[in-house]
Amino acid sequence: MAAISREEVAHLARLSRLAVTEEELDTFAGQLDVILQAVAQVGEVAAADIPPTSHSVPLTNVFREDVVTPCLTPQEALSGAPDAEDQRFRVPRILSEDVAS
Repeated sequence: MAAISREEVAHLARLSRLAVTEEELDTFAGQLDVILQAVAQVGEVAAADIPPTSHSVPLTNVFREDVVTPCLTPQEALSGAPDAEDQRFRVPRILSEDVAS
């Protein structure tokens, strides 16, 4: 017995606002039936001894501890910049003032 009828496919098509021909209704009914049977088969798997999981492999934290280390001073960081202003890199304007964001 088919898991989904031609009428149900037509109803789904109307809900989805899809224009479906009579021929497509038959095609889609067959295709959806195969999909629903495959889903039902997966649901039949005896898995009482298998705990539910969200990932197939265990997750591990890849972050390291935050440790303060020496870094460049603003002057050292900007020393190779072509132009700097107020301890910031200065770059040419690429957008005009009248551009809305």
